[in-house]
Amino acid sequence: MTSRVLLVSAAMTASLRRAAFDDGDPLDASGAARARAAAGALPAADAVVASPSVRCRETAEALGLAPDATPAELAGLDAGHWRGRTLEEVAAAEPEAVARWLADPEAAAPGGESVADACARVAHWLDALRPTGGRIVAVVEPEVVRAAAVHATGGPARAFWRFDVPPLTCTELSGRAGRWNLRLGGPLGSG
Repeated sequence: MTSRVLLVSAAMTASLRRAAFDDGDPLDASGAARARAAAGALPAADAVVASPSVRCRETAEALGLAPDATPAELAGLDAGHWRGRTLEEVAAAEPEAVARWLADPEAAAPGGESVADACARVAHWLDALRPTGGRIVAVVEPEVVRAAAVHATGGPARAFWRFDVPPLTCTELSGRAGRWNLRLGGPLGSG
């Protein structure tokens, strides 16, 4: 049997607008309004899950979804001590660390996790799904979508940064453990 996983990226927040590492902020007014406008745009699901962040839970709620679970494997990439700061700020203060982090998927932000570790945990979650023939809607951080795309395509972890994931977009995976197909999508709702 084939399972379908619809990965919906979280709506806009102040951190995303500033290009800052997530600091747990809620959706901004625009993000919440766009998510509410997209309510009903997703097909019915057999299960709904969400990343454990505030913005993912609020996005799910605005979409009219009630997550059954918030699996830890679907958390965003832990930026450690860089949390809440912009990439520009961190690069000015710690240029070598940022260069290493962007170039080497095994390198972690100070106090955070590596891209390779994030990719591995998302892959583990996907491959642990039992093929039910059903559909799972997962409201997740953009990093989770990137990690899932790396896993589905069989690409190396260094490909993680090659996937752009705009807010409130949907990417579909279909398949089962060991073999996933990736269907690229677009924004939910209008505008």
